[in-house]
Order: sequence, then structure tokens, then C-alpha cells
Amino acid sequence: MTAETPLLPLLVEPDGVPATEQLRADREKVRAALRERGAVLLRGFDVEGPDGFADIVRALSGEPLPYTERSSPRSVIKGNVYTSTDYPPGEEIFLHNENSYQASWPLTLFFHCVRPPLTGGATPLADTRRVLDSIDEEVRREFTRRGWMVVRNYGDLVGLPWQEAFNSTDPAEVERYCHEQGIEAQWLPGGGLRTRAVRDAVHRHPVTGEPVWFNHATVFHVSTLPESARLGLLEMLGEENLPSQTYYGDGGAVPADVMDHLRACYRAASTRFDYRADDVLVIDNMLVSHGREPFTGPRRIAVAMAEPYTAHR
Repeated sequence: MTAETPLLPLLVEPDGVPATEQLRADREKVRAALRERGAVLLRGFDVEGPDGFADIVRALSGEPLPYTERSSPRSVIKGNVYTSTDYPPGEEIFLHNENSYQASWPLTLFFHCVRPPLTGGATPLADTRRVLDSIDEEVRREFTRRGWMVVRNYGDLVGLPWQEAFNSTDPAEVERYCHEQGIEAQWLPGGGLRTRAVRDAVHRHPVTGEPVWFNHATVFHVSTLPESARLGLLEMLGEENLPSQTYYGDGGAVPADVMDHLRACYRAASTRFDYRADDVLVIDNMLVSHGREPFTGPRRIAVAMAEPYTAHR
């Protein structure tokens, strides 16, 4: 392993053996670095496609997980290896933690750069411990006291159909899943679905015990969208029918200045690097949030998730 660098992620380069062999030998060192630093970049390895990428996941974290209760469009590459979010290249995806709106989530994420973009396209990272420390005490206290609620609408016009989001065409199965996960499900006229879930905004990491700002409150709030998209969605749908919207846990609106403050805290804590072909970025999903820069060129990033964790209720 190379010497530590001052910014995320920690760089790990080949020692002259295949990636999986080196990672199995250095597994505990790499995992310790991941839990301390929050992100590790494997650079210079021959990944050998989706099968080799899945083997790297197994070497560090066990079997890759399926993508459930989806919030963004993705395509299966092979098995439980997926494309990164299939959004237009000119759009930013704001910093967030994978599946933090769920009752269960992966502790570890893997990103494989199959083909780097021509410009932009980084996966910016922000340490959620730093984000939490920078949030105004009153704002943090309000979210801790009230929690945060996400309201999601599933339909054919905007957002994901519920059949795709929940990997099922059976309403009863979706209702069972929602009940088990602490989600209120409401069927709408015309076959649409609206869900509400109240989650904690601050969690403790199950390995390190550190408090982290772990939620989708900012990325799910309509004000985080570009102005043209925000105004268009509100005019077309109204707030109650948005694909997703954030509230305090009791249903109260989050003030605009609070959302501005949260976005500023994420951006102040963020760092970036440019992808190279065959880079594998590994992040601790609770210690580090991630996003996506706009880009040009044929960027292709494969994604896998591992190590499921369920919040205590």
C-alpha cells in the first residue's frame, strides 16, 4: 500500500499480483483504511470486466447485493453489477449516501471505471463526519428531534414506475415490503403509488461508533434540482406529486435557508479526482457521501454494493 495522502481517497496500487490475490492478502489493511479514511482507490489493476469486478467485491466485502427499493434508473450489466445512475450527462447528481432512505442499506460501495469521460464526470466525495460537524447546531438538533420524512410518488410520467422501483408487479407484495420496512403505502387513482417514510437524519456507524450525517434529505428535496427542472416539475405536478420530496419527520416543511445551509456543508466537505480506466473506487457508504459531476464523452461506470446493514428500530 502507498503512503497516505491528505485527501480522499487513499490510493492502493498493484504489488505485481492479480487484484483479487493482493486484496485477499491485504484485506484487513484495506478494510481498516476504509473504515478510517472512508474511501480507497484501487488504481493500476487489471480488473477483467464485470466478472473481475465482482471478484474484487467478494475479496473485500462478500457477495454483491441486489439493488432494491430503487430511487434512480439503472441497468443490469451482469448479476448484481449495475450501471451507475442513467441520468443525462449534463446533469449533476448531488452528494448522497446510497439507500439512506431505506431501513437497510449497503455498508460498502464499489465503482469501476469501465470507460472514463472526456471531461468532468468525477464521483465527488464528502466525509459525513465533516458534514455533520459543519452543520449549524440548531439545524442538527431540529433534524435529530423531528427526523426527516421522504414522500415518493411512482408513476409512468415522472420518476420510476413502482413495478421497477420494487422489482415486483404484485401490489400485495409491495404492501408487505413497505410494512416490513416502516413505509406507509398509498395507492392512487390510476394505479400510481405514494409512499411516506420517516427516518433518522443522524446515525452511528456500526463499526467505528462515530456519528454521521446519513440521509437523503438534501438530494431528495426539490430545491436541490436545477431551477428549470424544479420550476417545471412544480408547475406540472405540484409539490404533493413530485417524484420525491423531503420534510421534517412530522410533515413540516424544511425552510429554504436550511436546505441552502445543508447543500453548502456538503460542498465544503467535498473532494474529487479524475477517473482512469479500470479504477475501482471503494467507499464506506456511511462515512462518505458521493455524487456525480456533469461530463462529456462516453463515460461508463459499473457499480456494486455489499455488506447489508439494518438500522435498529
